[in-house]
Amino acid sequence: MTAKSEWPSSLDDSELDELDRYLRAHTGADDLLLDGVHGLLSALAVGPLLVLPEEWLPEVLHEPFADEAEGNRVLALLAKLNDSISAELDVDAYEPILGEVELETGMMLSAAGWCEGFSRGIDLRAGLWESRLSEDPQLMELLGPVMALAVDEGVLSADAEFEKLSDDEYDECLAQVAAVLVAVNQYWQAKPATEAEVETMVLQQRPGNDDDHSPPRQRSGHWVH
Repeated sequence: MTAKSEWPSSLDDSELDELDRYLRAHTGADDLLLDGVHGLLSALAVGPLLVLPEEWLPEVLHEPFADEAEGNRVLALLAKLNDSISAELDVDAYEPILGEVELETGMMLSAAGWCEGFSRGIDLRAGLWESRLSEDPQLMELLGPVMALAVDEGVLSADAEFEKLSDDEYDECLAQVAAVLVAVNQYWQAKPATEAEVETMVLQQRPGNDDDHSPPRQRSGHWVH
């Protein structure tokens, strides 16, 4: 398999470090870090409708740039990260960007940030996702491993209590993330959003109809593959 770093649309490690440092220096407690931005863009890449940068950038950038050069550089890195997702999925080279959390037993990989970003990506087209999830169990089944991670990390709440995933179960769900994204993308291509669904979503997203969302779970750590 061709190494991920050889694909021109993918960020190399130094670029990931650069973007990570910028986000850490310009985000608040509830804002997305690099893992969350990757999750957000991953949800948009496989979702039902195109989401333009002017809609998702406010989810990522929260402060004015120091100067034009900095702004151009950060936007270029974000565009490259965005473009890389579909390219990597196409060649079976996608890996979720994860964080690390410090536990008593040492540093552990965490999908909490990625899942938080993924959930916010879904929120940008919440009406379409929610109506389809409630009507078509196939989509819920396809999202199973990602939803299991999100529930385990406290990003999503569940109606029933679930036991924490074992380390092996957690790793198994992580290993299925790329396949989940491919399957979900194929699902929306085969069963695109209907005109009625889009109209309902537009009505729901009009001012005054915004739903409140729970605050994201706190996390720490740095990006890793």
